[in-house]
Amino acid sequence: MNYSEKLQRVAVLGAAGKMGRGITLLTLVEMADQMLKPENKEKDFYLYAIDVSEEHLSGLKKYIRKQVRKLAEKRIVWLRNIYNYRPDLIENGEIIESYVEDVMGIFRPVKSLEAAFGANLIFEAIREDIGIKANLLRTINEKNENEPWFFTNTSSIPIEQLNYAAELEGNIIGLHFYNPPAVQKLIELIAARKTNPELTRFAIEFAGRIGKRIIHSNDVAGFIGNGHFMRDALFGISQAESLLKELSFGQAVYVVNRISQDFLVRPMGIFQLIDYVGIDVCQLIMKVMNPHFSGENIHSRLIDKLIKLGIQGGQHPDGSQKNGFFTYDKTSIVAVFDVKKKDYVPVEELNKRTDEFIGTLPASLKPWKVIIAHPERTKILSEFFSEIKSMDTAGSRLAIDYFNSSRRIALQLVEDDVALSSSDVNEVLMNGFYHAYGPINDFI
Repeated sequence: MNYSEKLQRVAVLGAAGKMGRGITLLTLVEMADQMLKPENKEKDFYLYAIDVSEEHLSGLKKYIRKQVRKLAEKRIVWLRNIYNYRPDLIENGEIIESYVEDVMGIFRPVKSLEAAFGANLIFEAIREDIGIKANLLRTINEKNENEPWFFTNTSSIPIEQLNYAAELEGNIIGLHFYNPPAVQKLIELIAARKTNPELTRFAIEFAGRIGKRIIHSNDVAGFIGNGHFMRDALFGISQAESLLKELSFGQAVYVVNRISQDFLVRPMGIFQLIDYVGIDVCQLIMKVMNPHFSGENIHSRLIDKLIKLGIQGGQHPDGSQKNGFFTYDKTSIVAVFDVKKKDYVPVEELNKRTDEFIGTLPASLKPWKVIIAHPERTKILSEFFSEIKSMDTAGSRLAIDYFNSSRRIALQLVEDDVALSSSDVNEVLMNGFYHAYGPINDFI
Protein backbone atom coordinates (compact mmCIF):
# COMPACT_ATOMS: atom_id res chain seq x y z
CA MET A 1 0.00 0.00 0.00
CA ASN A 2 1.14 3.55 -0.71
CA TYR A 3 0.82 6.46 1.72
CA SER A 4 -2.79 7.45 0.94
CA GLU A 5 -3.97 3.83 0.80
CA LYS A 6 -2.63 3.23 4.30
CA LEU A 7 -4.70 6.21 5.49
CA GLN A 8 -7.98 4.84 4.13
CA ARG A 9 -8.72 2.89 7.32
CA VAL A 10 -7.48 4.36 10.60
CA ALA A 11 -8.42 3.77 14.23
CA VAL A 12 -7.54 5.97 17.22
CA LEU A 13 -7.68 4.36 20.68
CA GLY A 14 -8.49 6.79 23.48
CA ALA A 15 -9.74 9.25 20.88
CA ALA A 16 -11.75 11.37 23.30
CA GLY A 17 -8.96 11.83 25.82
CA LYS A 18 -6.74 14.87 26.30
CA MET A 19 -4.12 13.64 23.81
CA GLY A 20 -6.37 11.45 21.68
CA ARG A 21 -8.65 14.26 20.57
CA GLY A 22 -5.77 16.25 19.11
CA ILE A 23 -4.30 13.18 17.41
CA THR A 24 -7.75 12.39 16.01
CA LEU A 25 -8.14 15.92 14.62
CA LEU A 26 -4.71 15.99 12.98
CA THR A 27 -5.12 12.53 11.46
CA LEU A 28 -8.65 13.24 10.27
CA VAL A 29 -7.58 16.42 8.45
CA GLU A 30 -4.65 14.63 6.79
CA MET A 31 -7.00 11.84 5.70
CA ALA A 32 -9.40 14.41 4.23
CA ASP A 33 -6.53 16.08 2.36
CA GLN A 34 -5.65 12.72 0.82
CA MET A 35 -9.29 11.91 0.04
CA LEU A 36 -9.81 15.21 -1.79
CA LYS A 37 -6.99 14.58 -4.23
CA PRO A 38 -8.39 13.92 -7.74
CA GLU A 39 -6.93 10.42 -7.88
CA ASN A 40 -8.61 9.45 -4.58
CA LYS A 41 -12.11 10.87 -5.05
CA GLU A 42 -13.62 7.45 -5.66
CA LYS A 43 -11.96 5.88 -2.61
CA ASP A 44 -13.47 5.59 0.86
CA PHE A 45 -11.68 6.91 3.94
CA TYR A 46 -12.77 6.15 7.52
CA LEU A 47 -11.36 7.09 10.89
CA TYR A 48 -12.75 5.10 13.81
CA ALA A 49 -12.50 7.21 16.97
CA ILE A 50 -12.66 4.63 19.75
CA ASP A 51 -13.32 5.50 23.38
CA VAL A 52 -15.19 3.96 26.32
CA SER A 53 -17.36 7.01 27.10
CA GLU A 54 -20.39 7.88 24.99
CA GLU A 55 -20.46 11.31 26.59
CA HIS A 56 -16.82 12.00 25.78
CA LEU A 57 -17.28 10.81 22.19
CA SER A 58 -20.17 13.23 21.83
CA GLY A 59 -17.92 16.01 23.11
CA LEU A 60 -15.19 14.89 20.70
CA LYS A 61 -17.57 15.17 17.75
CA LYS A 62 -18.43 18.77 18.69
CA TYR A 63 -14.73 19.58 19.16
CA ILE A 64 -13.78 18.09 15.78
CA ARG A 65 -16.51 19.94 13.91
CA LYS A 66 -15.60 23.26 15.54
CA GLN A 67 -11.87 22.88 14.89
CA VAL A 68 -12.33 21.72 11.29
CA ARG A 69 -14.50 24.76 10.56
CA LYS A 70 -11.82 27.06 12.01
CA LEU A 71 -9.20 25.37 9.89
CA ALA A 72 -11.34 25.66 6.76
CA GLU A 73 -11.71 29.40 7.28
CA LYS A 74 -7.91 29.70 7.25
CA ARG A 75 -7.53 27.50 4.14
CA ILE A 76 -10.22 29.05 1.97
CA VAL A 77 -7.88 29.78 -0.97
CA TRP A 78 -6.68 26.17 -1.01
CA LEU A 79 -10.24 24.90 -0.64
CA ARG A 80 -11.47 26.98 -3.59
CA ASN A 81 -8.90 25.21 -5.73
CA ILE A 82 -9.80 21.79 -4.31
CA TYR A 83 -13.51 22.31 -4.98
CA ASN A 84 -13.12 23.95 -8.40
CA TYR A 85 -14.96 20.98 -9.93
CA ARG A 86 -18.08 22.01 -7.95
CA PRO A 87 -19.79 24.92 -9.82
CA ASP A 88 -22.57 24.86 -7.22
CA LEU A 89 -20.16 26.10 -4.52
CA ILE A 90 -19.85 29.87 -4.93
CA GLU A 91 -19.71 31.58 -1.54
CA ASN A 92 -16.88 30.97 0.92
CA GLY A 93 -19.40 29.78 3.47
CA GLU A 94 -20.69 27.11 1.09
CA ILE A 95 -17.17 25.85 0.41
CA ILE A 96 -16.36 25.77 4.12
CA GLU A 97 -19.52 23.82 4.95
CA SER A 98 -18.84 21.35 2.15
CA TYR A 99 -15.34 20.73 3.49
CA VAL A 100 -16.60 20.32 7.06
CA GLU A 101 -19.16 17.75 5.92
CA ASP A 102 -16.55 15.88 3.86
CA VAL A 103 -14.26 15.67 6.88
CA MET A 104 -17.08 14.65 9.23
CA GLY A 105 -18.05 11.99 6.69
CA ILE A 106 -14.76 10.26 7.47
CA PHE A 107 -15.29 10.46 11.23
CA ARG A 108 -16.76 7.39 12.97
CA PRO A 109 -17.01 7.70 16.78
CA VAL A 110 -17.48 4.25 18.35
CA LYS A 111 -17.14 2.47 21.70
CA SER A 112 -16.35 -0.94 20.24
CA LEU A 113 -12.75 -2.11 19.86
CA GLU A 114 -13.88 -4.30 16.96
CA ALA A 115 -13.88 -1.20 14.76
CA ALA A 116 -10.07 -1.38 14.78
CA PHE A 117 -9.99 -4.91 13.39
CA GLY A 118 -10.21 -3.63 9.81
CA ALA A 119 -7.87 -0.65 10.15
CA ASN A 120 -4.50 -0.28 8.43
CA LEU A 121 -3.14 2.17 11.00
CA ILE A 122 -3.78 2.20 14.76
CA PHE A 123 -2.98 5.28 16.85
CA GLU A 124 -2.92 4.56 20.57
CA ALA A 125 -3.35 7.32 23.16
CA ILE A 126 -4.54 5.55 26.31
CA ARG A 127 -3.41 5.26 29.93
CA GLU A 128 0.35 4.97 30.50
CA ASP A 129 0.15 1.32 31.54
CA ILE A 130 2.05 -1.28 29.53
CA GLY A 131 -0.34 -4.09 30.53
CA ILE A 132 -3.42 -2.25 29.27
CA LYS A 133 -1.69 -1.02 26.12
CA ALA A 134 -0.19 -4.41 25.26
CA ASN A 135 -3.46 -6.30 25.76
CA LEU A 136 -5.39 -3.96 23.48
CA LEU A 137 -2.73 -3.84 20.77
CA ARG A 138 -2.23 -7.61 20.86
CA THR A 139 -5.97 -8.19 20.53
CA ILE A 140 -6.23 -5.87 17.54
CA ASN A 141 -3.19 -7.42 15.89
CA GLU A 142 -4.57 -10.95 16.31
CA LYS A 143 -8.02 -10.04 14.97
CA ASN A 144 -6.84 -7.78 12.14
CA GLU A 145 -5.93 -9.42 8.82
CA ASN A 146 -4.36 -6.26 7.37
CA GLU A 147 -1.05 -6.53 9.27
CA PRO A 148 -1.67 -3.07 10.77
CA TRP A 149 0.95 -0.58 11.82
CA PHE A 150 0.76 0.78 15.35
CA PHE A 151 1.64 4.29 16.55
CA THR A 152 1.85 4.68 20.30
CA ASN A 153 1.74 8.04 22.05
CA THR A 154 3.50 6.63 25.10
CA SER A 155 5.73 9.22 26.73
CA SER A 156 7.83 6.75 28.73
CA ILE A 157 7.42 3.04 27.88
CA PRO A 158 10.27 1.68 25.73
CA ILE A 159 8.89 0.77 22.30
CA GLU A 160 10.81 -2.50 22.17
CA GLN A 161 9.24 -3.52 25.48
CA LEU A 162 5.76 -2.74 24.17
CA ASN A 163 6.55 -4.47 20.87
CA TYR A 164 7.53 -7.64 22.74
CA ALA A 165 4.63 -7.54 25.19
CA ALA A 166 2.03 -7.06 22.44
CA GLU A 167 3.75 -9.46 20.01
CA LEU A 168 3.73 -6.94 17.16
CA GLU A 169 6.87 -8.16 15.35
CA GLY A 170 8.26 -4.69 14.80
CA ASN A 171 5.08 -3.10 13.47
CA ILE A 172 5.04 -0.39 16.15
CA ILE A 173 6.71 2.99 16.53
CA GLY A 174 6.58 5.75 19.12
CA LEU A 175 5.02 9.04 18.05
CA HIS A 176 5.04 11.08 21.23
CA PHE A 177 2.90 14.16 20.67
CA TYR A 178 3.11 17.08 23.07
CA ASN A 179 0.05 18.60 24.68
CA PRO A 180 -2.04 19.97 23.07
CA PRO A 181 -1.23 17.86 19.97
CA ALA A 182 -3.18 20.10 17.58
CA VAL A 183 -1.03 23.10 18.57
CA GLN A 184 2.36 21.79 19.64
CA LYS A 185 4.78 21.51 16.72
CA LEU A 186 7.07 18.93 18.30
CA ILE A 187 6.94 15.14 18.00
CA GLU A 188 9.41 12.74 19.56
CA LEU A 189 9.83 9.83 17.17
CA ILE A 190 11.07 6.62 18.77
CA ALA A 191 11.89 3.61 16.61
CA ALA A 192 12.69 0.38 18.43
CA ARG A 193 15.54 -1.88 17.39
CA LYS A 194 13.09 -4.12 15.50
CA THR A 195 10.74 -1.44 14.17
CA ASN A 196 9.81 -2.02 10.52
CA PRO A 197 11.86 0.47 8.40
CA GLU A 198 8.86 1.07 6.13
CA LEU A 199 6.82 2.06 9.18
CA THR A 200 9.54 4.49 10.22
CA ARG A 201 9.55 6.10 6.78
CA PHE A 202 5.76 6.38 6.83
CA ALA A 203 5.82 7.94 10.33
CA ILE A 204 8.34 10.56 9.21
CA GLU A 205 6.24 11.44 6.16
CA PHE A 206 3.03 11.57 8.21
CA ALA A 207 4.57 13.78 10.89
CA GLY A 208 5.89 16.15 8.23
CA ARG A 209 2.53 16.36 6.45
CA ILE A 210 0.71 17.31 9.67
CA GLY A 211 3.23 20.08 10.26
CA LYS A 212 5.33 18.59 13.02
CA ARG A 213 9.01 19.02 13.80
CA ILE A 214 10.50 15.60 14.49
CA ILE A 215 13.09 14.99 17.18
CA HIS A 216 14.46 11.45 17.19
CA SER A 217 14.89 9.88 20.61
CA ASN A 218 16.58 6.59 21.26
CA ASP A 219 14.43 3.89 22.81
CA VAL A 220 15.18 4.58 26.47
CA ALA A 221 12.41 4.77 29.10
CA GLY A 222 11.11 8.34 29.41
CA PHE A 223 12.78 9.36 26.14
CA ILE A 224 14.02 12.97 26.05
CA GLY A 225 10.97 14.88 27.29
CA ASN A 226 10.04 12.87 30.35
CA GLY A 227 13.63 11.84 30.85
CA HIS A 228 14.22 15.48 31.75
CA PHE A 229 10.80 16.40 33.18
CA MET A 230 10.54 13.57 35.74
CA ARG A 231 14.02 14.20 37.10
CA ASP A 232 13.41 17.95 37.06
CA ALA A 233 10.20 17.38 39.03
CA LEU A 234 11.98 15.18 41.56
CA PHE A 235 14.62 17.89 42.03
CA GLY A 236 11.88 20.48 42.62
CA ILE A 237 10.24 18.21 45.19
CA SER A 238 13.57 17.60 46.96
CA GLN A 239 14.30 21.32 46.93
CA ALA A 240 10.94 22.06 48.56
CA GLU A 241 11.49 19.34 51.16
CA SER A 242 14.91 20.82 52.00
CA LEU A 243 13.19 24.10 52.93
CA LEU A 244 10.85 22.57 55.52
CA LYS A 245 13.13 23.54 58.43
CA GLU A 246 12.51 27.19 57.56
CA LEU A 247 9.11 27.17 55.85
CA SER A 248 5.78 25.40 56.10
CA PHE A 249 5.03 22.80 53.43
CA GLY A 250 2.73 25.17 51.55
CA GLN A 251 5.30 27.97 51.70
CA ALA A 252 8.10 25.68 50.48
CA VAL A 253 6.08 24.43 47.51
CA TYR A 254 5.02 27.95 46.61
CA VAL A 255 8.61 29.26 46.82
CA VAL A 256 10.06 26.53 44.59
CA ASN A 257 7.23 26.96 42.11
CA ARG A 258 7.96 30.70 41.88
CA ILE A 259 11.69 30.13 41.53
CA SER A 260 11.26 27.55 38.78
CA GLN A 261 8.85 29.85 36.93
CA ASP A 262 10.06 33.42 37.41
CA PHE A 263 13.79 32.96 38.02
CA LEU A 264 14.19 30.19 35.43
CA VAL A 265 11.90 32.00 32.94
CA ARG A 266 9.43 29.18 32.32
CA PRO A 267 5.74 29.42 31.39
CA MET A 268 4.77 27.74 34.67
CA GLY A 269 6.53 26.56 37.80
CA ILE A 270 7.42 22.92 38.36
CA PHE A 271 4.51 22.14 40.71
CA GLN A 272 2.01 23.83 38.42
CA LEU A 273 3.41 21.78 35.54
CA ILE A 274 2.99 18.58 37.56
CA ASP A 275 -0.64 19.60 38.20
CA TYR A 276 -1.14 20.31 34.50
CA VAL A 277 0.21 16.94 33.38
CA GLY A 278 -1.51 15.19 36.28
CA ILE A 279 0.04 14.05 39.57
CA ASP A 280 -1.36 10.59 38.85
CA VAL A 281 0.15 10.62 35.35
CA CYS A 282 3.54 11.60 36.77
CA GLN A 283 3.29 8.71 39.21
CA LEU A 284 2.59 6.29 36.34
CA ILE A 285 5.51 7.61 34.30
CA MET A 286 7.88 7.31 37.25
CA LYS A 287 6.71 3.72 37.81
CA VAL A 288 7.51 2.96 34.18
CA MET A 289 10.94 4.60 34.29
CA ASN A 290 12.23 3.51 37.70
CA PRO A 291 13.02 -0.16 36.92
CA HIS A 292 15.13 0.86 33.94
CA PHE A 293 17.63 2.96 35.92
CA SER A 294 19.29 0.90 38.63
CA GLY A 295 21.47 3.77 39.80
CA GLU A 296 18.56 6.16 40.35
CA ASN A 297 15.41 6.30 42.44
CA ILE A 298 12.82 7.77 40.08
CA HIS A 299 10.09 7.80 42.68
CA SER A 300 8.42 10.33 44.97
CA ARG A 301 6.86 9.44 48.31
CA LEU A 302 5.20 12.87 48.28
CA ILE A 303 3.40 12.09 45.04
CA ASP A 304 2.31 8.73 46.49
CA LYS A 305 0.95 10.52 49.55
CA LEU A 306 -1.01 13.04 47.48
CA ILE A 307 -2.53 10.26 45.36
CA LYS A 308 -3.67 8.44 48.53
CA LEU A 309 -5.31 11.69 49.66
CA GLY A 310 -7.18 11.91 46.35
CA ILE A 311 -5.12 14.84 45.02
CA GLN A 312 -4.48 13.98 41.36
CA GLY A 313 -4.35 17.14 39.25
CA GLY A 314 -5.00 16.94 35.52
CA GLN A 315 -7.85 18.58 33.64
CA HIS A 316 -11.60 18.33 33.54
CA PRO A 317 -13.20 17.45 30.17
CA ASP A 318 -13.76 21.17 29.52
CA GLY A 319 -10.03 21.82 29.90
CA SER A 320 -10.20 23.51 33.30
CA GLN A 321 -7.58 22.52 35.85
CA LYS A 322 -8.36 20.05 38.63
CA ASN A 323 -7.01 20.58 42.13
CA GLY A 324 -3.45 19.39 42.66
CA PHE A 325 -0.61 21.02 44.54
CA PHE A 326 -2.63 24.17 43.91
CA THR A 327 -6.20 25.24 43.33
CA TYR A 328 -6.82 27.61 40.45
CA ASP A 329 -8.99 30.44 39.23
CA LYS A 330 -8.55 29.79 35.51
CA THR A 331 -4.73 29.79 35.29
CA SER A 332 -4.06 31.79 38.48
CA ILE A 333 -2.93 29.94 41.61
CA VAL A 334 -5.39 30.55 44.44
CA ALA A 335 -4.31 28.17 47.22
CA VAL A 336 -1.59 25.64 48.06
CA PHE A 337 -2.19 22.16 49.47
CA ASP A 338 -0.63 21.50 52.86
CA VAL A 339 -0.02 17.79 53.46
CA LYS A 340 0.07 18.25 57.25
CA LYS A 341 -3.24 20.09 57.40
CA LYS A 342 -4.63 18.00 54.53
CA ASP A 343 -6.24 21.17 53.24
CA TYR A 344 -5.55 24.13 50.98
CA VAL A 345 -4.04 27.34 52.32
CA PRO A 346 -4.91 30.60 50.48
CA VAL A 347 -1.93 32.18 48.71
CA GLU A 348 -2.61 35.46 50.52
CA GLU A 349 -1.66 33.78 53.79
CA LEU A 350 1.70 32.72 52.36
CA ASN A 351 2.82 35.73 50.33
CA LYS A 352 4.46 37.81 53.07
CA ARG A 353 6.66 34.99 54.34
CA THR A 354 7.54 33.65 50.89
CA ASP A 355 8.45 37.12 49.61
CA GLU A 356 10.68 37.68 52.64
CA PHE A 357 12.36 34.33 52.16
CA ILE A 358 13.02 34.74 48.41
CA GLY A 359 14.48 38.18 48.97
CA THR A 360 15.09 40.99 46.51
CA LEU A 361 14.01 40.18 42.98
CA PRO A 362 16.44 40.70 40.08
CA ALA A 363 16.01 44.19 38.65
CA SER A 364 16.09 42.76 35.12
CA LEU A 365 13.35 40.20 35.83
CA LYS A 366 10.80 40.05 33.01
CA PRO A 367 7.83 37.71 32.56
CA TRP A 368 8.21 34.64 30.35
CA LYS A 369 5.63 36.06 27.92
CA VAL A 370 7.80 39.12 27.32
CA ILE A 371 11.09 37.25 26.93
CA ILE A 372 9.79 34.42 24.74
CA ALA A 373 8.74 36.90 22.04
CA HIS A 374 11.64 39.32 22.36
CA PRO A 375 13.95 39.65 19.32
CA GLU A 376 16.99 39.94 21.63
CA ARG A 377 16.00 37.05 23.86
CA THR A 378 19.50 35.58 24.21
CA LYS A 379 21.04 38.90 25.24
CA ILE A 380 18.30 39.58 27.78
CA LEU A 381 18.62 36.10 29.28
CA SER A 382 22.40 36.39 29.50
CA GLU A 383 22.13 39.69 31.39
CA PHE A 384 19.37 38.31 33.59
CA PHE A 385 21.32 35.23 34.67
CA SER A 386 24.47 37.30 35.18
CA GLU A 387 22.51 39.43 37.63
CA ILE A 388 21.19 36.36 39.45
CA LYS A 389 24.76 35.05 39.84
CA SER A 390 25.84 38.37 41.35
CA MET A 391 23.09 38.27 44.00
CA ASP A 392 23.26 36.60 47.39
CA THR A 393 19.66 35.83 48.31
CA ALA A 394 17.79 32.62 49.01
CA GLY A 395 15.92 33.10 45.74
CA SER A 396 19.07 33.49 43.63
CA ARG A 397 20.78 30.51 45.29
CA LEU A 398 17.76 28.29 44.71
CA ALA A 399 17.55 29.45 41.10
CA ILE A 400 21.22 28.67 40.38
CA ASP A 401 20.92 25.24 42.03
CA TYR A 402 17.78 24.52 40.00
CA PHE A 403 19.32 25.67 36.74
CA ASN A 404 22.46 23.59 37.34
CA SER A 405 20.35 20.54 38.10
CA SER A 406 18.39 21.00 34.88
CA ARG A 407 21.63 21.29 32.96
CA ARG A 408 23.09 18.14 34.57
CA ILE A 409 19.96 16.18 33.70
CA ALA A 410 20.12 17.37 30.10
CA LEU A 411 23.81 16.56 29.70
CA GLN A 412 23.21 13.09 31.15
CA LEU A 413 20.55 12.43 28.51
CA VAL A 414 23.17 13.10 25.83
CA GLU A 415 25.87 11.10 27.61
CA ASP A 416 23.51 8.14 28.06
CA ASP A 417 22.63 8.27 24.34
CA VAL A 418 18.97 9.01 24.93
CA ALA A 419 19.24 12.19 22.88
CA LEU A 420 21.36 12.30 19.75
CA SER A 421 22.71 15.78 20.55
CA SER A 422 22.57 18.70 22.96
CA SER A 423 20.52 20.66 20.46
CA ASP A 424 17.86 17.92 20.49
CA VAL A 425 17.48 18.22 24.26
CA ASN A 426 17.29 21.98 24.00
CA GLU A 427 14.68 21.79 21.25
CA VAL A 428 12.47 19.38 23.21
CA LEU A 429 12.54 21.65 26.24
CA MET A 430 11.98 24.80 24.19
CA ASN A 431 9.35 23.51 21.77
CA GLY A 432 7.79 20.72 23.84
CA PHE A 433 7.72 22.53 27.19
CA TYR A 434 7.89 26.13 25.88
CA HIS A 435 11.01 27.01 27.84
CA ALA A 436 12.63 30.28 26.81
CA TYR A 437 16.01 28.59 26.38
CA GLY A 438 17.54 25.13 26.37
CA PRO A 439 19.22 23.82 29.54
CA ILE A 440 22.53 23.15 27.76
CA ASN A 441 23.90 26.66 27.24
CA ASP A 442 26.32 29.19 28.71
CA PHE A 443 23.95 31.51 30.57
CA ILE A 444 25.16 30.29 33.94
